[in-house]
Amino acid sequence: MKQKILIVEDEFIVANDLRIMLEKAGYKVCGIAPSVVKALELIATKEPDWILLDIFLQGDKTGIDLAGQLTEMGIPFIYISANTNQGILEAAKATLPYGFLVKPFREKDLMVMLDIARYRHEQNLKYNHHTEPPIHKQIEHIAEKQVSISERLKQISAALYPVVPFDFLWITKSNPRSTTKDINIIRSFDGKFNMLNNENLLKEVNVSSRDFKAWNTTALVHSGKSIFNGYDFRKLRMESPWVQRLSDHYALESALVTEIERDGEQFQFVFFNHLSDLYTKVHSGVINQFKKSLELVLDQVIYGKDITLEIPAPTSPTLEKPIIERENPEIPKDFNGIIGNSTLLHAAFKKLELVAPDDTSVLILGESGTGKEKIAQTIHKLSPRKNKPLVTVNCAALPLTLIESELFGHEKGSFTGANEKRIGKFEQADGGSIFLDEIGELPLEAQVKLLRVLQEKEIERLGGNYTKKINVRIITATNRNLEKEVSEGRFRLDLYYRLNVFPIELPALRQRKEDISALVAFFISKYGRKGSSGVTGISAEALQELQEYDWPGNIRELEHLVERTMLLTEGETITKIDLPHSASATGFTGEDHFKIKTMEEMEREHILNILKMCKGKIFGPGGAAEILNIPSTTLNSKIKKLGIKFEFVK
Repeated sequence: MKQKILIVEDEFIVANDLRIMLEKAGYKVCGIAPSVVKALELIATKEPDWILLDIFLQGDKTGIDLAGQLTEMGIPFIYISANTNQGILEAAKATLPYGFLVKPFREKDLMVMLDIARYRHEQNLKYNHHTEPPIHKQIEHIAEKQVSISERLKQISAALYPVVPFDFLWITKSNPRSTTKDINIIRSFDGKFNMLNNENLLKEVNVSSRDFKAWNTTALVHSGKSIFNGYDFRKLRMESPWVQRLSDHYALESALVTEIERDGEQFQFVFFNHLSDLYTKVHSGVINQFKKSLELVLDQVIYGKDITLEIPAPTSPTLEKPIIERENPEIPKDFNGIIGNSTLLHAAFKKLELVAPDDTSVLILGESGTGKEKIAQTIHKLSPRKNKPLVTVNCAALPLTLIESELFGHEKGSFTGANEKRIGKFEQADGGSIFLDEIGELPLEAQVKLLRVLQEKEIERLGGNYTKKINVRIITATNRNLEKEVSEGRFRLDLYYRLNVFPIELPALRQRKEDISALVAFFISKYGRKGSSGVTGISAEALQELQEYDWPGNIRELEHLVERTMLLTEGETITKIDLPHSASATGFTGEDHFKIKTMEEMEREHILNILKMCKGKIFGPGGAAEILNIPSTTLNSKIKKLGIKFEFVK
């Protein structure tokens, strides 16, 4: 039976071209809708199997708005859009589409995308993990943490920022009016979020309490409007002295307003940004989808109990005694020694348990040091292939000239120096699993051959004249943003969607700090048995230092720090931790601990800073090209080469 596809696209020529391509390939196009309203009518009457969805449509609603409803209906969809604005792409990604095609595209690209999307949808139905956007789960997890309100709001801000970018967030009770519990969250230049209470904020922006009270007798009057760019934002400034003072002090140029009702009371979330014309109806649509998350923030984080109760009490000197002192810390059963009880980690465990018994390709995503190789080993250990080999390949360490030989083998005499036949890694893993770590480092030529292995289940040795069938389960991992690699032409789109059938995202250590005590106990026990150190525990004060650190190197960094500290500690208890600090002489701060930037990264950051300073102006007096003292054509070329997104250069 032909699959029915609904095209939701407001440009008839584009929609008609899509219809011709799809019908030629054997699909049945059950309609073309230029708006969300029309799309919903056709969905009700035609019951499509798939939807091809543009983002910007006729009417007030966007494809992002429709995507949330499609997820609830269980209808799979693929975005087809000409817009590559990073903020909009992040917002689209949060709705969990089965694919994203950027116009213009080839007919072949569309067919490959649909083929892979169908397969991914079948797998998602099988594993039933495509039901809720991860940001909802992340916010729910953060809201329930037993940490201060301030810390939870910082983490929630970091989760929201990719889909709703903001430089200042004002949360206030609007009806009945009350400013006593206003929440003010500021994003600093280094990307970190900080909270200011009203008293400190008034000092910073130089406003008296009397003026503040006079200016805030009523809520922000927005007349049902949610987006304030350009003229609308200037008008908002004129009508609200408080917004005017905030925007003057923090150089704010646009705003996005949403209201949440809880128990008969009205609350406002006002997002501000440095960039003018940033917010679109896409962002308002995203906020509408996350209203339940914002309700949770109000209920459990902000107004659930008195904020003053969240101020941590001073550490008592009596807590200097060891609080960790055990030889055999609790290890989650059947997870190959992976330590942790956090919600985010157990969500990854659940996915792991579901996919391990199958032969589905798995893509493990996570920062360096989060334990991706350990997860790959666990998948193999829990699979029916556990008695066969698991072959690990670090793609970043393969010499460019020998990649094909290493992966697929070679025949004797196939190239200079090939004095004997070599069995490649895939052949060695026949019947078992192969783990391709740092898959994002694989060059395009090798990606083509890997795609063939995935599709045809066969390899061909270098210099050989025949193919060999193999039975290998492929597990891959990367700390790169593969979507960005695809958009910049360094990673094949078809290979990305083949590998991304079942992604498992590993949380960074800073996202699961509740696991630090168990991890420290494990490492103390591990290195206590191996070495001559007499350390058996750690003090509460030292553990608190570890809890407050952001861990850019994740678990690997924690392990090395514990091992080093044990060697330097006299006695049985670690009482002092020598945590790394940023060196101001190098100009590294915040998240840049230990990260030495490449020339390309430094150039990109410098151009971004100049563009922000110039409000995105490139040409003419006061433009970025003039300040950088280079021709505007050269600057445009660099912007394109460095992947600087449209929002900074319009």
